[in-house]
Amino acid sequence: MAADPDAPDLLPVLDAGAYTLRRFEPGDLGLVRAAAADPRIPLISSVPVPYSEEAGRQFIERQRHRLRDGFGYSFVIAEDAGRSAVGSIGLWLRDIDQGRASIGYWVVGASRRRGAASAALGAVSRWALGPLAIPRLEIFVEPGNEPSVRTALAGGFACEGLLRSWQLVGRERRD
Repeated sequence: MAADPDAPDLLPVLDAGAYTLRRFEPGDLGLVRAAAADPRIPLISSVPVPYSEEAGRQFIERQRHRLRDGFGYSFVIAEDAGRSAVGSIGLWLRDIDQGRASIGYWVVGASRRRGAASAALGAVSRWALGPLAIPRLEIFVEPGNEPSVRTALAGGFACEGLLRSWQLVGRERRD
């Protein structure tokens, strides 16, 4: 029997202590709406701006198919046994043929400074280095994004250098 191309990716549910990492669900529109209203998250992600319920639903569907489409694993960071979505973390496989993957994460404003990103980063890192046997993980963070730098350092990542004009963020190339 052939796989259903419209079926969502089958992602594991990862335990991240007080948080659970799970797949995006249609009920996560509130998370997408909050992320779209953040001044920074839409610049570093594909969260839709301007936000509409239709654009939010399309965003959720894209996240549900990231693995099938060859991009990687897209998780919701949730608390309350997986019910309340507070952010997102992804394990991206663009360079997997070279033995490395990258991790990206965001948490909406009202849920920041409660350890969600750190817990999620730890869970994804352990899973990627362990069962998935990915040799190298990378995180790309703008130098001025101190909270994300702190999260990465606390998660065992090291600053290895500055990539000048590395990525387009909004309409500007950033380090």
